[in-house]
Amino acid sequence: MSDNPTFTGHCYCGALAYSATGKPTFKAQCHCRECQYFSGGGPNYFMMMPKAGFEWTRGSPAQFTRSDLEGAVTRDFCATCGTHILTELPHRDQLVLKVGTLEEPAQYGGPKAAIHHADAQPFHVIAKDLPVFDRLPPR
Repeated sequence: MSDNPTFTGHCYCGALAYSATGKPTFKAQCHCRECQYFSGGGPNYFMMMPKAGFEWTRGSPAQFTRSDLEGAVTRDFCATCGTHILTELPHRDQLVLKVGTLEEPAQYGGPKAAIHHADAQPFHVIAKDLPVFDRLPPR
């Protein structure tokens, strides 16, 4: 992978498309309960990317932020097909890009950790030797 790779992707119906340039700072599979909702029950595969390298190349996303949570994240998704593309983190210069939306998912290369394992379901699979954290790893 080059020092400054570009990832492209889109939603299921193609109404939204994006380009993300930059080196992923973290790649993981998340087992938190929220990710289970968005993934349909399994872990969510994602990579943290610099916000500065991200741009929508087609369409504008719908957004959802829970108003009942302090410091809630904002989720960007397609209003037509519902595909969850990314999560915006408050006060961070990175975003969480969903691997399933990549044009070439193999670019991901696999997670480097399993996080929020405390919420994992008995049917979730974690690769052998993958570091596992009950919540988030130390920064």
